[in-house]
Amino acid sequence: MAPKRRTTRLNPGATPTPVTDTHTTTSVTNAQIQAMINEGVTAALAARDATRNGDDSHTSGTGARRPVQVARECTYPDFLKCQPLNFKGTEGVVGLTQWFEKMESVYSISNCTVACQVKFATCTLQGNALTWWNSHVKTTTPEAAHAMPWRTLKKMMTDKYCPRGEIKKLEFEMWNLKVKGTDVVTYSQRFQELALMCDRMFPEEIDQVEKYVGGLPDTIHGSVMATKPKTMQDAIEFATELMDKKINTWAERQADNKRKSDDTARNNQNQQPNKRQNTGRAYAAGNGDRRPYVMT
Repeated sequence: MAPKRRTTRLNPGATPTPVTDTHTTTSVTNAQIQAMINEGVTAALAARDATRNGDDSHTSGTGARRPVQVARECTYPDFLKCQPLNFKGTEGVVGLTQWFEKMESVYSISNCTVACQVKFATCTLQGNALTWWNSHVKTTTPEAAHAMPWRTLKKMMTDKYCPRGEIKKLEFEMWNLKVKGTDVVTYSQRFQELALMCDRMFPEEIDQVEKYVGGLPDTIHGSVMATKPKTMQDAIEFATELMDKKINTWAERQADNKRKSDDTARNNQNQQPNKRQNTGRAYAAGNGDRRPYVMT
């Protein structure tokens, strides 16, 4: 819109002089313009990421950030709430294996830090196992004992509570372990138990995967191999799913064959009375056609 002209009243005959509003302009450099553009782009990207990640750290309308809650470190009471198993040292190989499995599950659920794993785990030892652990602590210091990796503690307890001869038996069982029939679930469970105790047989997880797949039946072995599983979890899931499909297909086929067999038997039963009835009619008709022989 053009600026309005402002005139003043003059004496008759005088020429009016137009007066226009003046505006002050400020020059902006290219660098300042680019900085404003960059700032706007950065703000837009931050808003997009916040929406994508479900970030509600900003209060609506104000733009002020809410304080971000930091995950609280797992405490021993938190650890106990997950109900870890106790170990006395008299439960044998199976009991020790179950203790290992349960402990690792508790670590995951309670978010137990690596620094606290051995410290918390050894608090569940009782009886002979507690005596053994206290003796080990005396040879070092509590700090050094608790600082050892969880894998090291597992090896120490395996060496202590699983005699060398027992381990050899387990390794022999592992090498010869195969699926019995179609029971992949039992095979998978036993394989994992043995793998915990025979970890020296499998330096890498891929070695476990190869041995596991090697024990599967021919009906699914090739299919599981074709999927090229990288982890034990993948291999177990593929094998279980494939075997379930095989069993369901076999059951459906058996049910279909039984249904066809029942239909065939039912049709045969329906046809037999008709045959007897027709035979009787034919016999009666034959007798009626006979005439007595008369001598002439």
